[in-house]
Amino acid sequence: MSAPTLAIDGLTKQFGAVRAVDDLTFTVRPGAVTGFLGPNGAGKTTTLRMLLGLTRPSAGRALVGEREYAAHAQPGRVVGAALEASSFHPGRTGLAHLEVFAPQVGVSRTRCRQVLEAVGLDHAAKQRVGRYSLGMRQRLGLATALLADPPVIVLDEPTNGLDPEGIVWIRRLLRQFADEGRTVLVSSHLLREVEASVDEVVIIAQGRLRHASSLAELRTRATPAAYVVAPRPDALTALAAERGWSATPDGDGLVVDGATAAEVGAAAHAAGLELHELVRRDVDLEALFFELTRAEADR
Repeated sequence: MSAPTLAIDGLTKQFGAVRAVDDLTFTVRPGAVTGFLGPNGAGKTTTLRMLLGLTRPSAGRALVGEREYAAHAQPGRVVGAALEASSFHPGRTGLAHLEVFAPQVGVSRTRCRQVLEAVGLDHAAKQRVGRYSLGMRQRLGLATALLADPPVIVLDEPTNGLDPEGIVWIRRLLRQFADEGRTVLVSSHLLREVEASVDEVVIIAQGRLRHASSLAELRTRATPAAYVVAPRPDALTALAAERGWSATPDGDGLVVDGATAAEVGAAAHAAGLELHELVRRDVDLEALFFELTRAEADR
């Protein structure tokens, strides 16, 4: 599938004295899942609303391919989006909700039933949305986004209200979309919610860009750590201090921050220190995420 790139260029939105989005610039490429991350109130939803033509920017522009969303002949066939899990008429059934949108994107009633089945709501097609759980409404929002089988998918906090099985399901679906060559942008206020499914990350705080890279590159910025059990923890602590690492007691051992397991093992061997256990600790991306967003808040 040929999908357009999303380009956010100097995007700014002022609400009175509050600058919700401040000169924001980044791109979202096809064939990848991009996580759009930031704490609550960072400006993520406002940015997405400007991308979708729902809110007018104070400055800058948001492009879908080479033009703004509204400039496409049938924008709903280009971008499928789900922003509000609560913005459904409670008296309509799930099927009726999709049938309202179907003519706007040129699809049939049959397609409405197909996407309900695809998101696991075929059993609730004739149930009123007012009786849907939050997780079911999330799935209905996704079904609405998928009606026209668009090349671009934009989802705002899609895992809210989903049970663990549903979270695994949405991760697999996002991966499938990217593998098909679609452009996928997913917002979240927690990195751990999307870490297992994203390829790229864009992190904002207070409306400003804090970081944009591949997830792999972000990992290189995180502090490595290792868990070590040694018969002489005091000597290991001293060795860590000599190397500029920190060593913190944890259970029967120490967590050494600032070094990989291989580096700790090599240093202990060179110093003649015996180790009983040496385990790599996974990089704490969530801590790095909070550091990046907190750094902006403290400015």
